[in-house]
Amino acid sequence: MNLLIIGGGGREHAIVWKVSQSNKVSKIFVTPGNPGIANENKVTLVSIDNPNIKDYVQLAIEKNIDLTIVGPEDPLVEGIVDEFNKNNLLIFGPNKLASQLEGSKDFCKKILNSANVLTAKHESFKDPISANNYIKNQNMPIVIKADGLAAGKGVFIMKDKNEACKLINDLFDAKINGIKTSLVIVEEFLKGEEASFICLVSGDTVIPIASSKDHKKLCDADLGPNTGGMGAYSPTKLINTDMSENVINKIILPTIKELKKININYQGFLYAGLMIDKNKNAYVLEYNCRLGDPEAQAILMRLDSDIINMFLSTINNQLDKLEIKWKKESACTIVLASEGYPGKYEKNNKINGLDYEVNDVKIFHSGTKLNDGSVVTNGGRVLAVTALGINLQIAQAKAYDRCSQISWDGKIKRNDIGNKEINNKFIFS
Repeated sequence: MNLLIIGGGGREHAIVWKVSQSNKVSKIFVTPGNPGIANENKVTLVSIDNPNIKDYVQLAIEKNIDLTIVGPEDPLVEGIVDEFNKNNLLIFGPNKLASQLEGSKDFCKKILNSANVLTAKHESFKDPISANNYIKNQNMPIVIKADGLAAGKGVFIMKDKNEACKLINDLFDAKINGIKTSLVIVEEFLKGEEASFICLVSGDTVIPIASSKDHKKLCDADLGPNTGGMGAYSPTKLINTDMSENVINKIILPTIKELKKININYQGFLYAGLMIDKNKNAYVLEYNCRLGDPEAQAILMRLDSDIINMFLSTINNQLDKLEIKWKKESACTIVLASEGYPGKYEKNNKINGLDYEVNDVKIFHSGTKLNDGSVVTNGGRVLAVTALGINLQIAQAKAYDRCSQISWDGKIKRNDIGNKEINNKFIFS
């Protein structure tokens, strides 16, 4: 098979790394890719200036692509799956209407409410005055979300009403991290433990993949602003067998059923960001329509099956026949980021320490590029160092040890990825 993989971040590097191991795959074309992806087996990078969906269709035709895999959310929300289907090109992912679950937080909330799925109480606003008047009567802290895609940086937890009102004004004026929105959601702050529940969905069939936990906050002890994710690990005891069945039956299946009522059929990865409270009730914080990042790096490190079978079984509505094997080891991913992220940060800093390999440790490139033959920083999240170990403590130690051997001016990271799980410090432990 010839594959086309769209994207150039850590998630896409993990996908490329895994599909390259399949005997079914002969060539992998990636656009835009990154230096780490370029070094994987069977890979050819394809550069397209300011690509649109028609460019991707043309590329798939030119390269005789048998299957296209979309890594990031933007092309899905823009309707790439619909366009590929029109051209009889095989592609993995939800269509444009289904991708609204991620593309519009307001749409997502409406589906959750209609399906009676647990989620935070909320209101949506199209102007700052109405939102600010609402905030004045709410208990703090509250959560403010910008509708639309914001690369994981459109969610804000506010403890002060005046600061919350200023944030609302700034969001409508596009003054926050370049986020542009014409609608904001204000919702109650939920207390509990966050976990990522990612599954494969096709028709009425749901197959959960390995459990994982992301760390959204920039700093240790879950302090600082929200990010796209500063580290993850898999598996987590937060999602045991009972919790997994509960999430499928009370969250995923009701959501799929509600979508079908408005003639939307979901097919692809479905990622539920969960908040699990002290009574072990799972609330949906958000839906994503693709693999998480950095969860993908940890999860795929543990995958012991051919990932191509996962993609094809989903597309062909044969998930009921799919068996997925997972390594018993734990995986831990540490994100190395640029100082200033998720705000402004420097680029083009030379990265040192990438030149050798360690058993059961993989460095996935997220925001890198080549400059005069050297790998340099090119994003907020730069690398995702991922390690396997017989337990999480060993995996964590191996990952942090490898992180210490990598350097550039302005490198930052969290130092507590996985600590809660290792130390059994969850609120209901």
